[in-house]
Amino acid sequence: MMNESMNVIMAGRIKRRRRFIFVTSSLALIAVALCCTMLMLGNTIYPVSDVVRVLLGEQVKGASFAVETIRFPRMVAGVFAGFAFGVGGHVFQTMLRNPLANPNVIGITAGSSAAAVFCIIVLQTSNAVVSIASIVGGLATVLIIFFLSKGSSFSIGRLILIGIGIQAMLNAVISYLLLIGQEHDIPTAMRWLSGSLNGAKVEELYPLMLAVLFFTPILIVFGKRLEMLELGEQAATSLGVDTNKTRLVLIISSVLMISLATAATGPIAFISFLAGPIAKRLVGAGFSSLIPAGLVGIILVLASDLIGQFAFVARYPVGVITGILGAPYLIYLLIRMNRKGDL
Repeated sequence: MMNESMNVIMAGRIKRRRRFIFVTSSLALIAVALCCTMLMLGNTIYPVSDVVRVLLGEQVKGASFAVETIRFPRMVAGVFAGFAFGVGGHVFQTMLRNPLANPNVIGITAGSSAAAVFCIIVLQTSNAVVSIASIVGGLATVLIIFFLSKGSSFSIGRLILIGIGIQAMLNAVISYLLLIGQEHDIPTAMRWLSGSLNGAKVEELYPLMLAVLFFTPILIVFGKRLEMLELGEQAATSLGVDTNKTRLVLIISSVLMISLATAATGPIAFISFLAGPIAKRLVGAGFSSLIPAGLVGIILVLASDLIGQFAFVARYPVGVITGILGAPYLIYLLIRMNRKGDL
């Protein structure tokens, strides 16, 4: 009898592992296919052979400038920003055990945006300073939210409500800055706020790339503790998890990645909100959805950018398309949670 039970358990683990490998591999292949499509498509469509030759350092008439200067930086920005938004959103949603507890909804992205817009419009600083301000703004916002929501005991619902209030306040600050800004600074700020891959430069993406490469292994290592936090404070503590230390590492890693992604591309709407739930639904229980969430983030950003560039007569920034995709899901989620009594 015990052998039969063990066989059933082992069979279940093998099935879940196969599903995880299949889903992760499929998402990676889709992401690679979208990367190739972004390098090929444009005002002129170049064959794969020309793109490969350019990437290998050959000079191909017409293709070299388009691929190296415009399409490749745009693709790199989409990959690293999408991954950062996807992973960061998944960490917050899992850690706080609520799909609404993501950087877009609770105001962290708005904090980064407000700091960046202040630098663009009021201080008129360089892109490097905008990036630093975006990081500081994101970290300051998350500290304020957690401090205000602490009370006598930690409450996820209180944190979300305070975060939504902070987000509304910061959005008002952004609107005020746009009103008082110089006419020649407004287009730059608006283009940044819409969330766009336009004008991306590889050398400006180095901080984001380094952050993703540095913090992703840390988040993978803490992945098991993250899953235990999802069980609740008491359950995680009884399993030997130092909840305060774990939350600190997870928050700092995620906020830095999200803030740098926001500084590089602007606040691309709803990626951090959608990537985690989609990845969890695809992977199922038993395995961490961290990397799949990052891959889903990449797919959403690249696919939305392609749609915005080529599906309509006019060209739209990627943030406009992701906003159209994410807003209905947010409304659906709010209605469902209200019916269940979670709000």
